[in-house]
Order: sequence, then C-alpha cells, then structure tokens
Amino acid sequence: MESVDVAVVGAGPAGCSAAREAADEKTVVVFEKGVRREDRDGVGPDSTDAAGFLDYWLEVADVSPEFFDEMPVLQEVERAELAGPTETATMRDTGISSWYDGFGFTFDRVAMDDLLRERAEERGAEFCVGETVRGVESFRTSGGYVHELTVAGGEEVRAETVILADGPSRRVTLPALAQFDESGVEDALNPRDANHIAYQEHRRFPDELFEDDVLRFRWGVIPGETAYPWYFPNDDNVARVGVTVPRGVGIDADDNEEYALLRDDGTTPAPSEYVRRYLEDEYPSYSLDDFPLAEERGKDGGTESYPISSTRPVESPARAGVLVAGGAMGATSAFHEGGYHVAMATGKAAGRVTAEDRVADYNDEWRDACGDELARNVGLARLVGGYTPDDWDALVSHAKAALEGGWLRRLRHAPAILLLQRRYSKARNGYVAVCEEDYEYSLPKRTK
Repeated sequence: MESVDVAVVGAGPAGCSAAREAADEKTVVVFEKGVRREDRDGVGPDSTDAAGFLDYWLEVADVSPEFFDEMPVLQEVERAELAGPTETATMRDTGISSWYDGFGFTFDRVAMDDLLRERAEERGAEFCVGETVRGVESFRTSGGYVHELTVAGGEEVRAETVILADGPSRRVTLPALAQFDESGVEDALNPRDANHIAYQEHRRFPDELFEDDVLRFRWGVIPGETAYPWYFPNDDNVARVGVTVPRGVGIDADDNEEYALLRDDGTTPAPSEYVRRYLEDEYPSYSLDDFPLAEERGKDGGTESYPISSTRPVESPARAGVLVAGGAMGATSAFHEGGYHVAMATGKAAGRVTAEDRVADYNDEWRDACGDELARNVGLARLVGGYTPDDWDALVSHAKAALEGGWLRRLRHAPAILLLQRRYSKARNGYVAVCEEDYEYSLPKRTK
C-alpha cells in the first residue's frame, strides 16, 4: 500500500488550490476521475464554463495582481442588472474593498482549472487523472488518525490527511463523513435536497444586442426558491444564457398566471425551454435563430448542465485529518451563480493548515478566509425564501432606490430597506449546518 502525507479527492478549484498550498511541505497526490472535453487537451475535472468574479472575490480567493495577469479573462464587466418581473436595478459597485479597480469579469473556467493544476504541479503535487476514488476509510492509531483510499482497480493509498474536494456530487465526501456522523451530514449535504441544477447555452448574439460589460440576473419569473435566468458575456459575441432552478420544483395552476416564463399548459418546462422563453421575453423583436448556438463551446454542442450547491456549509472533522472544501462542503451559492472564489479560499485554507501541521485549525481558517461571504450567501437565500413575483419586484424596487435613487426616493424607501437589513442580519446567523463538535470520533483502531 502506497503512503503519502496528503491525498486530495478532486482536481477542481478547491482541490488544486489545496494541493498547491500543501505541496510546499508535504507529499501530495490528487485523484481526479476526469472527463474529456473538446476544448481541453487531456482529461480533467468536470468543469463548467459558468464562471465570473466580482471585484472583492479576488480578495476572498486570495488572488494577487500577478496571478490575475495569468487568468484566462474573457470580458471585464462594469455592472450587474438585478431584475424582478418588471423592476430593474443596476449595481456598479459592490461596496466591498478590493485591489481590483473594476466591477468584475468573466473567465474561461476550463482554462482556469488547468492553470490551477499547473501551479500545483509546479509545487510538486502529483495528479492521478482518470483514477476514481471508490471510498475512504478512516482509523484511529496510537499517534492520531490514518485514512485509506480505495481507487478504482483495487489500488489502496494511505494518507495522514485527506482533503475532500469532489464538488456538489459529494460521492466520496458523504460516505467519508458518515464515518463520523450517521445522520446530520447526510441531511445537510444530500445532493437531492441540497443542490440546484443549472443549465446554460452558449449563444452568439447579433452585434446590436451583444453587451460585453454587464451581468444580468432576473428573479421572480420562474417558480422555486432563488430560481432565475441569467446572462454572462464571453468573447466573440458569445454570451452564456442559462437558468438555475431547485430540484423537483412542481408547477400548479396559480403559478401559470404569476410567473412570466410559464405558460397555460400546466407543464414544468425543461431548462432549455426556459432559456428559449427568456430570450423571447428579453428580445421580443428577434427569433431564436438570431442567437445561434456556439456548438464548439461547452460540454455538449454549446450546452451544459451541472449541479450547484445551495445549502449551508458544514465544518469538517478536522482533528481527525479529514478536511472538506469547496462545493463538497456546501461552500457555493445558488443565489448569485458563483462559487469559484470560495472553493479556492477553502481549498487554500485546507492546504495551508496541512502544510503547517495544524489541521485542527482548518474550520477557524476557512471561516477567517470566507466566512463573511458564506454568511452573506446563506442570509440572502433565507431572506428571499418563499418570495412571490410581487415580492421580488418590491425587493428590486428597494434596491434601485438604494443604488440609483435621489435622496427623496431613498427616504421613501428607507423604512422598507431598514426592515430588510434587519431581516437579512438575522438570517445570516447560524449559517453553518454541521459544526465540528457534532461529529463523533469513535472510529475503529488500526494497530499497524
């Protein structure tokens, strides 16, 4: 049985960031089951191209100006349009400090994943791509804990520390954590209940319609908590147009009249149908043929489907040397279609404490790195839980008054804005679903 200091499961942004930090001082092996894509030279993680950063996300991800210069940026954007069914507010400043002097940007997710892997390999991390981890067994020893990974084909690897970064699927993470807790983690992270599904299409826009400096989000036009369509500009007149929806959302008769992207047939639209209706609604003078698919992009002829974690994050059984990072721990958000920055932040925290022989500090470390951001995500999702289309219009109207209105309009909206702020502050509390003290550490003992 091969022995290493650190085994990382998953080579996405969390896994690669962890490997890069840990490889400074430890022997690190990263296992990635790998998928093939036409736009990637070899096998790599199941990347999706829905990627963008706001300015302060670079601070959360601890990205330096020098590293930013290497990032595969596609478009720099100046604003975000936040829309309800009929109201629209424009945000031009996040209000959070950053060394980056723009509003944000979109980037090539596949190329970014590959860049993070290259940086980890330069530090000495070894990547085993195409090798699927079947399971992780953890044991107590006289000196602490040890973890044995079974890889497809029967190979076994022993590690002092295991970093679980297998994304929202959590195929390895859930059974590995179940060794320490038989119910709480499963309830908190079960993908059937804890994930949204996102679908996007790479559409080439006419010159007169393509806007390369704006992100668009529209709420209250699709049923389901925090469900929304969105627009992300890429290069060469291509924009990613998609929808994010919870799993298993049903449609009833009242929904047909309330939601702009439903029709009277009472059926639940497929994600591709939502995208079609969104384009029709946004650009009524054009047909779908005016927005042809960029079939050379994406996972499948210009289209992509992927899960997004939409739950509260969990802490790790860190003192046993099991650290969970990124989407695997719930550290992404369905609310604003962004999790790459917190995946990098939690991955770096996991790798850093491992390199410095203080894995027991991991939960404090990731909270320091991105706890405020995760509390914001959870607070916003809780705040809008159960919102109707009218509620969304009211929220966007208040946001417009705060962001764009003159003093008189802001004054009129002030009571509602203050009430929302109080509700939001309360919703941020208790943003962690499972705390470290909830785990049980009575594992089988390994004497050898």
